Amino acid sequence: MGVAQHRQSKSRVRKRRAMWKLTAPSIIECPQCHKPKQPHHVCPSCGYYKAKEVVSMGE
Repeated sequence: MGVAQHRQSKSRVRKRRAMWKLTAPSIIECPQCHKPKQPHHVCPSCGYYKAKEVVSMGE
């Protein structure tokens, strides 16, 4: 098990922990139904991906 040999300063620790933040997922408009969806994912409302229906939504 690793044991710290020297104390790290607060600024050094905080610089490292500054990268832990979460980022919001990017959202685009579906070209078929114009509802928001994640890029490179099947649209959850219409089931289309790249202008092809890949999931039947049972409408």
